[in-house]
Amino acid sequence: MGKVIIVEGKTDKQRLQQILDEPVEIACTYGTIGEDKLEELFSVYSEDEVFVLLDADYSGDKVRRLFKQDFPNVRHLYTHRMYREVATTPYHVLAQILEGAHFIVKSPEDLEDN
Repeated sequence: MGKVIIVEGKTDKQRLQQILDEPVEIACTYGTIGEDKLEELFSVYSEDEVFVLLDADYSGDKVRRLFKQDFPNVRHLYTHRMYREVATTPYHVLAQILEGAHFIVKSPEDLEDN
């Protein structure tokens, strides 16, 4: 059983890859997602520990509601509303969020905020 983080876009995925210091599958929804795509994701990752980290905006909230409704066992991670997007959240803040969910992250000196 592995860990999977579901994010919205490619830049979110790249941001997390720069922070994580363990093998984690990162899947993208590419924005809005329908029930069919949701079912497909969970058939692929049904044996894994699945986390959702979405933007703090209307689109992210909409997708998050679908996950909560159809897959209540998914763990939800939240970026701060002040940053709105995962891709614009500072590295150190994302590292704290991920550490709080028991992910292994790179040391602070290895992270550079953009």
